[in-house]
Amino acid sequence: MKRSNRQGLAIALAILLLVGGVLLSWLTHGRGVVRDDPKRNISVPKTLTVPLQVRAAYNAEKIFVNYRWPADRPGLFHDVLVYEGGRWVVKGRATPGSQPDGMHEDRVAMMLDDGGVPEFARYGGYITVGDGILTFTNEASEDAVKAHPYLGGKLKQEEVSKSLPGTRSDINDWASLRSEEVLGAQRRAGYFLDLWHWRSHRANPIGMSDDQMVAEVRGGDDGKSAAGTNWDGERQQPRLMFDAAAVRHKALQWADVVAGRIDQESVYYLVEGQAVPFDPQAGWVEGDTLPRRFLRQPEGSKADITVQGKGRWADGHWDVTLSRALDTGHPLDDKILRDHGLYDVAFAIHRHATGGRWHYVSLPMSLGLGRDADIVAMQFDVAEPTWSGPGREVTLFYPGQVSWPHLHSKAHAGAEAIARRLPVHTRHSVEQLKHYGIEVEFAQEMRRQWLWTLWSGLALILGIGFALNMALAQRRGA
Repeated sequence: MKRSNRQGLAIALAILLLVGGVLLSWLTHGRGVVRDDPKRNISVPKTLTVPLQVRAAYNAEKIFVNYRWPADRPGLFHDVLVYEGGRWVVKGRATPGSQPDGMHEDRVAMMLDDGGVPEFARYGGYITVGDGILTFTNEASEDAVKAHPYLGGKLKQEEVSKSLPGTRSDINDWASLRSEEVLGAQRRAGYFLDLWHWRSHRANPIGMSDDQMVAEVRGGDDGKSAAGTNWDGERQQPRLMFDAAAVRHKALQWADVVAGRIDQESVYYLVEGQAVPFDPQAGWVEGDTLPRRFLRQPEGSKADITVQGKGRWADGHWDVTLSRALDTGHPLDDKILRDHGLYDVAFAIHRHATGGRWHYVSLPMSLGLGRDADIVAMQFDVAEPTWSGPGREVTLFYPGQVSWPHLHSKAHAGAEAIARRLPVHTRHSVEQLKHYGIEVEFAQEMRRQWLWTLWSGLALILGIGFALNMALAQRRGA
């Protein structure tokens, strides 16, 4: 081959490498990899942190905890039943991220421990996120959970919920529950988290909060809950409707519900005194809407947490105060609190019609009753506290899909630090954790993007190198 032909071929190859590198870089950059993917249960909120103000006080009998956080509008509804096309249909089923029709209630939750779960003080809610948990990309199937002899057979669970790592023999296997004998012994030893769970629709209107715990599952305390189902599956219709004689309407209108025209002063929830048995011949029209839950007075240990007044939304903020007896008399469900006691807490909120893991969470903090702590509960002598001044501001963050098994795996650079029991706050800030949650959700995409960047960079380097060599060769041959 003649020298001029070889030079021409080399120049063409150099140009091809340059153009290919630029094209590859253009195709794989600038679009980003962080994007919603409902099929993989991925939906990233636009805001990754939310401020929460917390205040606490106690007297000889009760503790009061006040929460205040921002929300663009109040989420007053959960799921509802809507009359469409001559039949009743359910609206408000859970979706990744915000429910499109706004049919998920706002919530605030507090996990509380007295030292019975030592990992909680170091890592907070991260320890409750086990293998196969609901709404993760790799969530366990409903059929598999139902087939589990204990979770599905005895507890009638349909999903993997929050749990404590010690309730499994293998943290990488959601199904590896310890024996019922061991689980019972753990509970008696205090190996569970108390969970205060305020719900804007399913408890707040009657001045109550859900009272739960986290052990082998996230479950309710013993007794009857504040919310029951208003759906008659056999007849495919509601069980109750509004009492028009008492509240002037037998149903709400779907258009009003979606548009947010129903406020806290409206009668929007079903409860004794404003509800009657459902009448299928009541002249239902398109868009008639009834809540899918009805409210009732809870009983037993589930009735321990009440709302001081009512949780209220005003001026873009929720303000909720919960109260509970220091000693509820239910030591297998609740953490018993004492004057000058020191406890561990972590907080979470749901807002903007989100459910499941699409919440904002805090790192663990200390709560002291009349003693130094991150949050100090002040002692008072009257029946109820009078709040003054701002509370302790806590920055909540979106946690992404970071599970306890992941944090112990080779994929987590800090796994060794966890093995050495170093607390999370000694190594990470909230600012870092909010980004880490995103990185974990998109780890494969980021790795693939890095490889494309590497190859496009190599192509550009080779192209430039060839071009320079050809230019030098031509200059020497001139």
